[in-house]
Amino acid sequence: MDMSDDITGTWLGEPGDTPRPDPTRAARGHGKPVLPKRFYKEAGLAEEAGGYRLTLDGKPAHTPARNPLRVLSRALAERVATEWAKQKELIDPAAMPLTRLVNTAIDGVAPRRAAVAGDLFAYAGTDLVAYRAGSPDRLVAAQGAAWDPVLDWARETFGARLILSEGVMHVAQPAASVRAIEAAVSAVQDPFRLAALHTLTTLSGSLLIALAVLHGRLTPAEGWEAAHVDETYQAAVWGRDAEADARLALRRIEFEAAAEVAALSL
Repeated sequence: MDMSDDITGTWLGEPGDTPRPDPTRAARGHGKPVLPKRFYKEAGLAEEAGGYRLTLDGKPAHTPARNPLRVLSRALAERVATEWAKQKELIDPAAMPLTRLVNTAIDGVAPRRAAVAGDLFAYAGTDLVAYRAGSPDRLVAAQGAAWDPVLDWARETFGARLILSEGVMHVAQPAASVRAIEAAVSAVQDPFRLAALHTLTTLSGSLLIALAVLHGRLTPAEGWEAAHVDETYQAAVWGRDAEADARLALRRIEFEAAAEVAALSL
């Protein structure tokens, strides 16, 4: 690889000696505290063997690990290029969630698919939607309305039947159901969709909600609302918290970006 062409590495950072252990952390990383100046006039893309490459002033861009910043989908490449084009005087990686997740997929997920899938397997037996409140009735009803359709879909689609638990007491899920959910994860071979699934899962706390968004059973908005039934109830009872809302808003941007990467990678 010609390092002279790598005009993105100065701000994206140097690759480590080993792959990033947590692809979602990499996807959420907001770059260096001191933002670099925009060093290019135009962001575009070039079609080449293997997909579409981000270009800056016509020069090919690279990921932090010096891999080609290339995707298979023209639509996704255009969205990544748009993020770069929208940068002002400074380049703010926090405003580039698609680019960051694409980088993560290329550098952190593609070379270690099995490890990333294994990380998701841990959610198969402890999914959020299986743990229900015993009271008050309003919250019980809200959880049922949001989560029962997800459980029904998982049973019909993957053959996974989950046992519900009241409160936080752990309940062992049927081994066949856990294997079915793990198989659904293993079926996600595309590194961009797997990176998106990882982000959707960790931000929602539910692998089943994430899978439902990935497969189009839930829209990103529906998935987000389903994952935050408890927070919505608490806000209705106790009022909104500005700082908590601001944190949730940032996480929702990441969630929706992951859903977009997944959809555009089909």
